[in-house]
Amino acid sequence: MPIATPEVYAEMLDRAKAGGFAYPAINVTSSQTLNAALRGFAEAESDGIVQISTGGADFLSGTTVKDMVAGSVALAEYARVVARNYPVNVALHTDHCPKDKLDGFMRPLIELSLERGGDPIFNSHMWDGSAVPLDENLSIARELLEKCHRANIIMEMEIGVVGGEEDGVVGEINEKLYTTPEDALATAEAVGVGEQGRYMLAATFGNVHGVYKPGHVKLRPPVLKDIQDAVGAKYGKDKPFDLVFHGGSGSLLEEIHEAISYGVVKMNIDTDTQYAFTRPIADHMFRNYDGVLKVDGDVGNKKVYDPRSYGKSAETAMAARIVQACQDLKSAGTRLG
Repeated sequence: MPIATPEVYAEMLDRAKAGGFAYPAINVTSSQTLNAALRGFAEAESDGIVQISTGGADFLSGTTVKDMVAGSVALAEYARVVARNYPVNVALHTDHCPKDKLDGFMRPLIELSLERGGDPIFNSHMWDGSAVPLDENLSIARELLEKCHRANIIMEMEIGVVGGEEDGVVGEINEKLYTTPEDALATAEAVGVGEQGRYMLAATFGNVHGVYKPGHVKLRPPVLKDIQDAVGAKYGKDKPFDLVFHGGSGSLLEEIHEAISYGVVKMNIDTDTQYAFTRPIADHMFRNYDGVLKVDGDVGNKKVYDPRSYGKSAETAMAARIVQACQDLKSAGTRLG
């Protein structure tokens, strides 16, 4: 199927919220990891979301070029060609864009979509204002939401702080890990609850980026219920926010399911799929040491240092981890069409 249209993407999110499931949003950094994501969604019979971070976009453009816009646009165009061969709907998203990267990433991408007309290049973009005061965060969110709405793009925003580290951005582990009802009410006051443009909200409830053993991360899913209830009571809407779950590695399955019950429709998956992709490559190198290296002047074994030989295993393993994510988030078997 082609990359999801804005209408299909909206339907995907509506169905997830109504059906009590969430979509894995898989961070990719190459054509190969993109193919693994598409394969995983297809094997799980789940629609899904593929996303690229500022660091991933920078990497995709070439390590000596470092052009985030070029890297992300190139991935989006490649995805539009190869996604047609898979029987699932996939939306394209850009992940965490902090304030200092807005002018080099999110804003120009929105402008490119406005200039081209029709379906946007990316279905959604994330503004990450968690590192600035809430008032400033919401002021920038209003500006970006207006532009996203004109381009038929869904915006994602974050209130509260996700701890740990992602793409060199470090979040402290403190009480800001827990979004308050007051934060949520201020958000609804500033950007509405849908009438100014559709957005997803990454509210924090103890989330931490990185990978941890189960039980290490102290999540409080009821925080999500509290903010939904507070804003819902004021605006007369049940679960007014489309919520996003960041920093979920090491979360217990029951915590994930509880979060989904409060309106989570998207969960970011990055650390776990990175490991799933890299693990078979490490195994291949250890098992074929004297073939991938020209040891003692020997010629090695081209069949084992050909990147396709270990790339296939990496794609297979990453796809399997995505199938597991779809099963955990209850999106397996729910594809549209």
